[in-house]
Amino acid sequence: LRNMRADGKAIVIITHKLHEVMALSDRVAVLRKGKYIGTVNTADTNPQALTEMMVGRAVTLNIDRPEPKDPQKRLEIRNLTVLNSEGVKALDSASFDVYGGEILGIAGISGCGQKELLEAIAGLQPIEEGASIRYYPEGEDSKLELVGMSPLDIKKAGVGLSFVPEDRLGMGLVGAMGMTGNMMLRSYRKGHSPFTDRKAPKQLAEDIIEQLEVVTPGVTTPVRRLSGGNVQKVLVGREIAASPKVLMTAYAVRGLDINTSYTIYRLLNEQKAQGVAVIYVGEDLDVLLELCDRILVLCSGRVNGIVDGRTTTKEEVGLLMTNLRKEATEV
Repeated sequence: LRNMRADGKAIVIITHKLHEVMALSDRVAVLRKGKYIGTVNTADTNPQALTEMMVGRAVTLNIDRPEPKDPQKRLEIRNLTVLNSEGVKALDSASFDVYGGEILGIAGISGCGQKELLEAIAGLQPIEEGASIRYYPEGEDSKLELVGMSPLDIKKAGVGLSFVPEDRLGMGLVGAMGMTGNMMLRSYRKGHSPFTDRKAPKQLAEDIIEQLEVVTPGVTTPVRRLSGGNVQKVLVGREIAASPKVLMTAYAVRGLDINTSYTIYRLLNEQKAQGVAVIYVGEDLDVLLELCDRILVLCSGRVNGIVDGRTTTKEEVGLLMTNLRKEATEV
């Protein structure tokens, strides 16, 4: 892009990532809810000022990371191997533990097994023999083996598992349905009446619209008509509202404006404070280092290390993402 600029080309970049704006642009035009707010020279502004223009009010660009309180084991994963559609190992003998009251980040170059890891835990991927996924609902005194269970089996077993997948409309939501209908996907099996109860899902949809500032004409508008960011808000809000014991998120803030991104970080920390085990797959190393208690690094489908989010560096995580080691160490 810099070379193109040097050649006299005009370049327009649309991005939510302020570090890209500051690093690449010469001028910044800010839009807020479809309205033009103004244009500033990049050299004369900073991320805080741009954020205030984008949001319309002051926003604190700090991610809280409270210390885990009384962490208890929720998942024990051993020798987890998953093959992709071509029979190649997408995930190779992954072993690690997940604790309630912490946020475990998953870092790795795109396509290194993040998708297969979360989907395997959720019962959506065939798992090779020899693997174990043990769920501990009340600490290490109780356990339930999840390998071999379908998503419905997992739900019937009372496992409090919520999953925000990478594929929002293909897997997470039904695009032709409105917000109320998509809320009902989580609760329609609870009723015993031949008539569908839409009151509670409708109220939940309205709450999510208010709390996450979802831009939609109404709760019955098909979600496929919403922007990608608003679709993500609907999905994240629904999964958090399910009061899970384990919350798995794949790129939860992708496509979201900075204000909503920080709202999502706050919601994840609230879940952590309530003892939920949060697994956060992210692509922004700065966020992973600020938000997560531990960071598991995948490289070529293998766990290449688990580092302390408070003491590690982007350089260390980056090296683990790109250089496969024979033995991974865990903290």
